[in-house]
Amino acid sequence: MNISAQAKLATKQENKLIQPPYLKAGDTVAIVAPSGILKNRTDEIEQAKALLKSWNLNVVVGKHVFSQANHFAGTDDERCEDFQKALDDPKIKAIWCARGGYGTVRILDKLDYTKFNKKPKWIIGYSDITALHNQVHNEGFQSIHAMMCVSLTDDKVGLEDTISTFKDAIFGNSLSYTLKGSKYNREGNATAPLVGGNLTVLHTMLGSKTSIDVSGKILFIEEIGEYEYHIDRMLQSLKRAGYFDNCKGVVVGDITKVRKNTTSWGKPVEQLIIDALAEYNFPIAFNMPAGHEKDNRAMILGRTVELKVGKDNSTLNFKQ
Repeated sequence: MNISAQAKLATKQENKLIQPPYLKAGDTVAIVAPSGILKNRTDEIEQAKALLKSWNLNVVVGKHVFSQANHFAGTDDERCEDFQKALDDPKIKAIWCARGGYGTVRILDKLDYTKFNKKPKWIIGYSDITALHNQVHNEGFQSIHAMMCVSLTDDKVGLEDTISTFKDAIFGNSLSYTLKGSKYNREGNATAPLVGGNLTVLHTMLGSKTSIDVSGKILFIEEIGEYEYHIDRMLQSLKRAGYFDNCKGVVVGDITKVRKNTTSWGKPVEQLIIDALAEYNFPIAFNMPAGHEKDNRAMILGRTVELKVGKDNSTLNFKQ
């Protein structure tokens, strides 16, 4: 049975996703830009290359990474060309997205996973890259929610855990997190695959073939720059679409830079989430350090995790 058939069988029968091979010294990582423009970001790409080389990895940079097409890092066809080449090249063991922003959805339907299914590799990023995580999961494979190239700064202050957990994830070292407690936590335990990403992107995937099935899984969400009423609207839409009907738990990452509306919502965003999901009895953990902050810990999406939620703290352990 080939890997593609294994993936489909595993996804259907066991609710598990296939793990691409972990990286080892001498492997090659491709840096590509499927979303926003990288104007004046050459320093960050050079730092990303240096970081990978310090781990004894080889690096190739997509032909169109620094291309410019208004909002995007090149035209849709150019961005797709770089990503498709990285998907198809058997020498590439991981695809690291340079940045998010917006634009990935415009290339999703142009991508062909035929060769990837036979020789899968890690796809790495967050925010707008959630669209690719969804697509890869529906192909039957795990992926990595982690820092991107533009996350790097000259001094790397505040990025220590972000970088070290990224390295742990790609090399196959154990991942385990203890989250700060919250009075909003809904206590309980769950063991299931972890999926999800940026709430807006998850919401915009609804009704498409790239929407993910959260049944039997733990959902991770994070967000930046949204009004509280819009966060509620997205959660209500997901709920009405049956997203949470057999969900096993929710892990809430950073929800930052919440915009102020002229009419106050009147409650903190944590209470908003608890209220929106009040009819379900699965555990809900806040304070996962992942999202649009410097402390953006790596998570293997599609991997089975053990979630234990208490008021004082929560733990999230990734099964090997």
